[in-house]
Amino acid sequence: MRRADLINGRIPDELLAEVFLRLEGSKSDLDAAALACRRWARTDRLCRRHLRLGATGISDSIAAAVVRTFTALRFLSVDERPPPDNHRGRPPYRRLITPRKRRASSSSEPYHVPERNEPEESESETFCLTDTGLCSLAVGCKGLEKLSLVWCSSLTSTGLKSVAENCRFLKTLDLQGSYIGDHGLAAVGRCCRQLEDLSLRFCEGLTNNGVIGFAELCGKSLKSLGIAACTWITDNSLIAVGTHCTCLETLSLDSEFFKNDGLVSVAKGCRSLKTLKLQCISVTDEALEAVGSFCTSLELLALYSFQRFTDKGLLAIGKGCKKLRDLTLTDCYFLSDKCLEAVASGCRELKKLEINGCHNIGTYGLEFIGRSCSGLLELALLYCQRIGNNALFEVAKRCSLLQTLYLVDMSSIDDEAICAIAQGCRNLQKLHIRRCYEVGNKGLISVGKNCKFLTELSVRFVDRVGDEALVAIGQGCSLRHLNVSGCRVSDVGLTAIARGCPELSYLDISVLQDVGDMGLAELGEGCPLLKDVVLSHCRQVTDTGLSHLVKGCTHLETCHMVYCPSITSAGVATVISSCPSIKKVLVEKWKVSERTKRRASSVLTYLCVEL
Repeated sequence: MRRADLINGRIPDELLAEVFLRLEGSKSDLDAAALACRRWARTDRLCRRHLRLGATGISDSIAAAVVRTFTALRFLSVDERPPPDNHRGRPPYRRLITPRKRRASSSSEPYHVPERNEPEESESETFCLTDTGLCSLAVGCKGLEKLSLVWCSSLTSTGLKSVAENCRFLKTLDLQGSYIGDHGLAAVGRCCRQLEDLSLRFCEGLTNNGVIGFAELCGKSLKSLGIAACTWITDNSLIAVGTHCTCLETLSLDSEFFKNDGLVSVAKGCRSLKTLKLQCISVTDEALEAVGSFCTSLELLALYSFQRFTDKGLLAIGKGCKKLRDLTLTDCYFLSDKCLEAVASGCRELKKLEINGCHNIGTYGLEFIGRSCSGLLELALLYCQRIGNNALFEVAKRCSLLQTLYLVDMSSIDDEAICAIAQGCRNLQKLHIRRCYEVGNKGLISVGKNCKFLTELSVRFVDRVGDEALVAIGQGCSLRHLNVSGCRVSDVGLTAIARGCPELSYLDISVLQDVGDMGLAELGEGCPLLKDVVLSHCRQVTDTGLSHLVKGCTHLETCHMVYCPSITSAGVATVISSCPSIKKVLVEKWKVSERTKRRASSVLTYLCVEL
């Protein structure tokens, strides 16, 4: 029967609610379902558990409307960071306590950090979430389990106290960039005894008093803690964490004020620690030796910008942390091959290794990894000039399960190493190569012949890679992600990709001087799933090529086309009008007609060349 409702008349409310609950992972599906009819919209309001409020200016009135509309919220995120492409329209984040003031003090502890009771007056304050709005959210969403307040600079301890007193089932709290004081954090510790995950990154209003008070009250339930750039939080806080947070599993620290004492206390007290991320320039070997001795369950270790420890600390890690699966070493200048030898001999379960800017680590150390860690799945080598082909030869021989390989600025790696990886690691799925000038067609041809599971290939500014490589890749692999910016690729190579990789969704062909309209026409015909395309600095691409591209790629969401002299305002208008899913177009402002500006101002992003 025409216009008959065959669904609502037969599905009871309980079953419809269950369907909506199963759609929680897809916001777009939920939004679409809520628009179907009034009953579905009412069901969505009663069942919706996840909600994210973006950076469009969250006023208190919006917060009040949210709690009236969605009564079953469990996970709420408020993120007031400005969009990356537009930093105008909201006041900048205010640094109320500067490192210069901190260093001027002769004491290791501040006598007093004032609570901010009233936000600074500004014309834009009415578009920021304040304590009033947060109190409304807390009273209306008492079942909240996860709350994220990112860069909400107008909030104070008053609002957080309301959250603590009303949302007693809270398990996750992210206060990144919010000016919350000690009293607010203490209230959370006093009331939210189930809290497991706490993030205190860039919380400049906190001192040791707040963290210590929280640890004493709520430390037994805490499993994850992140602290970064908090000037007034020192080792005293970590000592309290080590004493009271005995179930801690994840710790992330980024501060110049942490030294050995705090981390040693954590290592001794938190023996269930599984994840440790450190960027603390004052920490030395003593701290890592404690971690290696007491944290035998450690699975992930990431060390950034360490300049005061040597191989001695990593020797302890290799000796004690037998379950280590993920190791990241970034800008650790005093580490040598000996540390990798120790890790390889002791951490046989290693799955992921990243070495970035560690200039004293060379081929010899990575050879040990290749020989001993046969289960390696991901390897990233960045700016390590002393690592040569022999290291990858060993990886290729014994690490047959390798799925991801990143090589950046590795001048000693050439085609022989890439061929060895292709032949020995046939399960490779992601290959990223950037500025490795000795790599060329030969290595990529071998990848195309042997790595049939490859779905992501990025070869950036490797000028020896050309059409022959892409022909082999197109014939042997079904790519979803391809980046060949700065290579010597023409329409011939692009045509091979278009005909061989119908599932391609991301493509970067910027700075390719020999790609023109023919290549774009082939893409439009052969890659209907393409969503993101970057073709900046392609001098031969014209409006005709764009029209052929968007005719077939109707799902296109982003298009970057700056410094393409043959593309005019007509081509820009063609992209806007032909792609109903378009979200972002990056182009020079003078190439956009007034009509296009009126029709699609929200998706247009302009190249900024003004000084």
